[in-house]
Amino acid sequence: MADDTCEGTDEVVGAGASGVPDPDVIDAFHRRLHHIAPGAFSSDTSQTTGMRRVEAISGKTVGSENLWMGQTHVAPSTNSANHHHGKSETAIYVASGNPRFVFLDIDQTPPVETVVETKPGDYIFVPPFVPHREENPDPDNEAVVVIARTTQEAIVVNLPDLKWDGPVRTTAG
Repeated sequence: MADDTCEGTDEVVGAGASGVPDPDVIDAFHRRLHHIAPGAFSSDTSQTTGMRRVEAISGKTVGSENLWMGQTHVAPSTNSANHHHGKSETAIYVASGNPRFVFLDIDQTPPVETVVETKPGDYIFVPPFVPHREENPDPDNEAVVVIARTTQEAIVVNLPDLKWDGPVRTTAG
């Protein structure tokens, strides 16, 4: 059974004297859920050449504060432009197709362009600021991935290549 009381009290959050929730009080326990069907996705989001992003969950669509979620579609035989997502952590779920994710592995000397091959059901994690691109080598089928980011809106910084020109990575110590 869910506990609708405030920590350390027996008071129900947002409830009047009768214990019934007050509709004029908005609290974490009595907000509405949002259902976003595919027909309601918005393409009014940052884009990268070679792919099409649509957003489902964002500050604009549902008022989220710390999360962006949507889909990316990469057409057959298409590569996206190189890009990164700023301070966002990005989680990717491969819904269909066999997209490839390409990044520059700076732990190799010299740095090596590395390709991660995927299939439906796979997940990819892209750390903040990591330049990468998506590729769909399939000549016949679109690749579709579901994306979740840790910022309310989609941050997309398009780049001329995968080379990192940002701050130098250091070790705390």
